[in-house]
Amino acid sequence: MSDIKHWSKVELLHQTHSNPNIHHTGTHSYYSNAWSESFEHSVVRYLYGDAYSLQAWQPAWEVDQLYVGDYVCIGAEAVILMGGNHTHRTDWFSLYPFIENIEHSYQAKGDTIIGDGAWIGMRAMIMPGIRIGEGAIIASGAIVTKDVEPYAIVAGNPAKVVKKRFSDTTIERLLALRVYELSAEQFERIKPLLCDADIDALESALVS
Repeated sequence: MSDIKHWSKVELLHQTHSNPNIHHTGTHSYYSNAWSESFEHSVVRYLYGDAYSLQAWQPAWEVDQLYVGDYVCIGAEAVILMGGNHTHRTDWFSLYPFIENIEHSYQAKGDTIIGDGAWIGMRAMIMPGIRIGEGAIIASGAIVTKDVEPYAIVAGNPAKVVKKRFSDTTIERLLALRVYELSAEQFERIKPLLCDADIDALESALVS
């Protein structure tokens, strides 16, 4: 029974990943590994630092990092692409990564950052070097090629903003509260207010 794959099973990221180039905040972010392998082996692609790459080769460049915030929800079969341009130069006549020019063919894209409280839908793909803001939603199947603002909902290929979850004023007030930086005790105290949409009540609870 324990080996049966099921959509209700999740993997807490802090308990499973070992790649030194993957960083997480807190202990609540999870991957719904219903029909795939683990987050590190299935979702995160082309990131140096796993058991195989550590033995097979040494990168000749600085490795881009992956940062995952707390309370992040990652749907089944999502993909987070790392590894810059994968040594395929679109500004050269040939896209092929010839080994004698491999160092010159690589172009970094920067670190990938997934903010606290974000939700990445099933089979979404995040391209290298993307920053996803706090509370953002990446719709199922979306291909994210640009940074996503906090509390925005993006969908499509390439992903575009469908709408924002709240008004600009409410989002600004939410971000100012830094709720995901609170102590565990403070967070637990305001949790009922996080399961609502009354920004006045949330602000009052945090200043009282």
